[in-house]
Amino acid sequence: MENTELVIFDLDGTLLDTLGDLAKACNAALARHGLPQHTLAEYRTFVGNGILRLVERALPAKLRSAERVAAVRADFVAYYMEHIDRHTRPYPGIPELVAELDRRDVSLAVASNKFQAGTEKLVRRFFPGVRFAAVLGQRPGVPLKPDPTVVGEVLAATGVPRGRVLYAGDSGVDMETAAAAGVRSVGVTWGFRTREELTAAGAVHIVDRAEEILALL
Repeated sequence: MENTELVIFDLDGTLLDTLGDLAKACNAALARHGLPQHTLAEYRTFVGNGILRLVERALPAKLRSAERVAAVRADFVAYYMEHIDRHTRPYPGIPELVAELDRRDVSLAVASNKFQAGTEKLVRRFFPGVRFAAVLGQRPGVPLKPDPTVVGEVLAATGVPRGRVLYAGDSGVDMETAAAAGVRSVGVTWGFRTREELTAAGAVHIVDRAEEILALL
């Protein structure tokens, strides 16, 4: 037992399966600009580094001007915020896990590369009544993960020492974030990335089911 006082969760691919809504929003934005669209499987490799990188990856390489990326991103955000929860759902066992952690008085936080407004809206929608010490997404002036700044913000808000923190995510970016922040990591295999990516990125633990996280506390 590690006497964990705080669990920090990534959002997309960890707490929530958001891929369907992300794909639909991006395809809608691309269609508005007369650009080729992509499959759900392709979007699985596009996500994880924020909306700007998602849009860049979705655009044909020769069309990735700053102006076009900004225009498509704006249309993406407008569509996504209106349709954000049409296909999104918590992964199996996640509501029960979050409720049990809350019951045990383990502090909870979200650290996402999704833009702040979208992050907050999804947490409110799918985890009403759950006490989160911090819900942090992408904001101007704050570097994206794997930069550890967002984890540092959570630690400052909670006062929990690094040795009592567990960081859960589904991608190599998440495992690198945890390592850079000096906190213990658990990679989850139900998300958008592979077990191999988690292992290569240095995951301290890997779990296949949400309830397995309880054994790591």
